[in-house]
Amino acid sequence: MVAADGKPGILDRLAAGETLIFDGATGTYLQNNGLEPGASPELMNATHPEVVQGMSKQYFDAGSDIVLTNSFGGNKFMLERYGAGERLTELNKLAAEHARSVAPEGKFVAGSIGPTGEFIEPLGNVTEDELYDNFSAMAKAFEAGGADAVMIETQLAIDEAAIAVRAAKETTNLVVMSTMVFDQGPRGYFTMMGVTPEQAVEGLQEAGADIVGSNCGLGIEKMVEIATRMRAVTDKYLVIQSNAGMPVIQKGETCYLDTPEYMAEHYGKLADLPINVLGGCCGTTADHIRALIQSVRI
Repeated sequence: MVAADGKPGILDRLAAGETLIFDGATGTYLQNNGLEPGASPELMNATHPEVVQGMSKQYFDAGSDIVLTNSFGGNKFMLERYGAGERLTELNKLAAEHARSVAPEGKFVAGSIGPTGEFIEPLGNVTEDELYDNFSAMAKAFEAGGADAVMIETQLAIDEAAIAVRAAKETTNLVVMSTMVFDQGPRGYFTMMGVTPEQAVEGLQEAGADIVGSNCGLGIEKMVEIATRMRAVTDKYLVIQSNAGMPVIQKGETCYLDTPEYMAEHYGKLADLPINVLGGCCGTTADHIRALIQSVRI
């Protein structure tokens, strides 16, 4: 799929054998740059555009090929909690525009879609059609704002993730990526809703995702194990975005302790599997991305 400017797109570059590099943490950056506890990150697209643009720019400057938009909680259900449900299209389009405005030539923007926090009927009060319409509206807003892809991330349930994948695939021309988040229990790795890494690969690919994988959750050592299991059941494109370790509380603050150098060693293992798209999640910074790039592009 060639990008709008006629240059090779994400899938073209992966097909040519490149390993593409995602960005690092969004929330960590915003919290360090004015986001108040409990406030909406997505509203900063309207109130603090320079902060959002600065976040994208620092990751592009560090060497990221793909940067996520500031829209993780940009679904109508989350926005309604801040009295901004009717601003879904505006805020998600702005999120894409901000990242696009600082993207160098040949770099990409992916619209971030996180979980809604809702349950589909009969477990909850939301219908499949409502979810589909919500995800479609988000994806269309990203596309209108200049995004190249959508990343349906940190998902817990195959049902919701699959609806989001289908909505983006059927109503836009964006490359569609999707990742799930796993915990480790006595019986192995599962999402909170009981999905295994193998089931995640199968379900997300069946829904139509171009690139699937895992993000957030556990530290990078465990991500190597999860990625190895995913690679064993598919020869298609995979993406991993790891936290900088598990969060710890120090002096009342949440901290992530995995250094760029420590993570770089394990990113090399992921690249060898191969994992086609690599990036960071909570706690990772531009320094982590620079170390990642050095570890896989020697």
